[in-house]
Amino acid sequence: MSTPIWQVSDEKRPGLALTQFFTQHNLLSFTHAMEWSVREPNEFWQAVWNATGIVGSPGEPAVRLSSKSIVETEFFPHAMLNIVDTFLQPRDNANDDAMVYVSESGERHCITWGQLHADVNRATHALRQYGVQAGDRVAAWMPNRPETIVLYLASQALGAIFTSTSSDFGVQGVVDRFSQTTPRVLLAADAYSYGGKSFSCSERLQEIVEALPSLEHVIYVETSSTQVNSLPLAKSWNDFLASGSDVPVERPLFPFNHPGLILYSSGTTGMPKCIVHKAAGVLLTHLKEQQLHCDIHPGDTVFYFTTCGWMMWNWLTSALASGATIVLFDGNPAYPNLNTLFDLCEQEEITLFGTSAKFIDSCRKAELAPTSTHRFPALRTICSTGSPLNAAGFEWVYEHFATDAHLASISGGTDLCGCFVGGDPTRPVYSGEIQGAMLGMDVSIFNDSGKELLTGTGELVCRNAFPSMPIGFWGDTTGEKYHNTYFSRFENTWTHGDFASRTEHNGFVIHGRSDATLNVGGVRMGTAEIYSQVETFTEIIESVAIAQEWDDDTRIVLFLRMTNNAQCTPELEQALRKRLRQFISPRHVPALIIPVSDIPRTRSGKISELAVTDIVHGRPVRNTEALANPECLQEFAITV
Repeated sequence: MSTPIWQVSDEKRPGLALTQFFTQHNLLSFTHAMEWSVREPNEFWQAVWNATGIVGSPGEPAVRLSSKSIVETEFFPHAMLNIVDTFLQPRDNANDDAMVYVSESGERHCITWGQLHADVNRATHALRQYGVQAGDRVAAWMPNRPETIVLYLASQALGAIFTSTSSDFGVQGVVDRFSQTTPRVLLAADAYSYGGKSFSCSERLQEIVEALPSLEHVIYVETSSTQVNSLPLAKSWNDFLASGSDVPVERPLFPFNHPGLILYSSGTTGMPKCIVHKAAGVLLTHLKEQQLHCDIHPGDTVFYFTTCGWMMWNWLTSALASGATIVLFDGNPAYPNLNTLFDLCEQEEITLFGTSAKFIDSCRKAELAPTSTHRFPALRTICSTGSPLNAAGFEWVYEHFATDAHLASISGGTDLCGCFVGGDPTRPVYSGEIQGAMLGMDVSIFNDSGKELLTGTGELVCRNAFPSMPIGFWGDTTGEKYHNTYFSRFENTWTHGDFASRTEHNGFVIHGRSDATLNVGGVRMGTAEIYSQVETFTEIIESVAIAQEWDDDTRIVLFLRMTNNAQCTPELEQALRKRLRQFISPRHVPALIIPVSDIPRTRSGKISELAVTDIVHGRPVRNTEALANPECLQEFAITV
């Protein structure tokens, strides 16, 4: 049995929200609480509603189980609420900061709770004047700025469905997403900065608006001297707010199942999948994770490095509903150097610092030692996600960053807009391990036959329903795509698409994706988007893209099958990377581009990304009998 790298002190344990939750419900330990949360979901989720301060009428029961399918399980079937009432519930701190915005260039401004209330109220009135109603879509193509959060809350106040992506997405990447969800309103910035450079969005915004006929109104945030006044349908953010009213808006109540969010998770064929989430289900899940598992309290200061195109933006935004101040950082976390976020952590007295495993590993390799250059007396929790955090990353955090903070490696995804496994501040942290399943989540590991594995690596699954389980996919009227994505492999069980294993401490280790979806820096991307751009090059017949675990992170490797007379030249590689960056996003740019003579296909003609992924990682290739040309796989085994 290995030695813990951290455990909570006896002095701090009684003050933890999770400890108090245990005491209130006569739970002897986390193990006892975990068993109860799965065995008695009605009692557990009612307790979570009460403990986290959700404003609204929960009704009874909290959970109505279905004997047919976990998909048909209903959470709070008689509840009525408006989630904005929880975000903006009366507090005695109107002059305290609700949000702090910091750019990579050092620009900083704050939004108090009083100002947030006023701005959301005005934005809600303004959207209502636009004719926005419950169920309408409101979209944002934005940097990580406060205006996006104000519009999100105003949309939720009206029962509209909010959807967003980040400003570094190219025209095609934005249109592929928003054209499916047909928003009536779009929020965009005129520019964004990254790595010390400013990138204008004006020309791309013009193209996006022209490609989205559903748009009736465009709101733009002026961050530079760029002029977008001539854009049809456009109004500046300041003019938009000014068109609202200071009269307190009456927020209607909605059922718990009311759709509030659309997030995008790309698959291996076709357009990105549009995942429809319940606003209340996501909020309840986030508050459980934040207050119980991450010990967030009113008055805390919470930071997570994210963009508006990642579900961690939604997670960070939800911290407002706990009465915490959130810190929004926009730009490159390594600009002008890797100390930028540590400067931020010190200056803003951050209590929860959220980042990626990749960032931690970059700091480790750069031999940074923030403990010798900074002071973090307020810091209690560090969260890491996006990719698995290895043992060396754990050790670096405790040796060189925060010797006494709770390090919570967490894992979940866009699909549930939350976590399956994560931290527990009451139990020891072991190097290289996620501490365990989140409360209320019946997480397990299955082998290919659907048998539970207590040792060894298999599929990460969840055997019960949870509040943030999606309503479905936008446009999937029969539910077939939704079922095939999560429930077709194992009966009545959510299959997440991650390889995972248990540890001797009942923790988990995530080993990467088990399906063909690319996951780089925590952002799930579809190979279909990459192929659509690669196929514009006449020199290339076809391609296959995979995510390779590499140097304690994940990178995209793109294999090309060239035409007979074509060569994979440096010039072609440069042109490919430029196109992917311009038309989709910088995240879609491969680290390696490699020519091959053939690409494996199934007997039905589909490219087999899974076979390539397996052989690149040295794993046995599954189901080779389904391949029409398995002999070509050897080339991939020796190439990378």
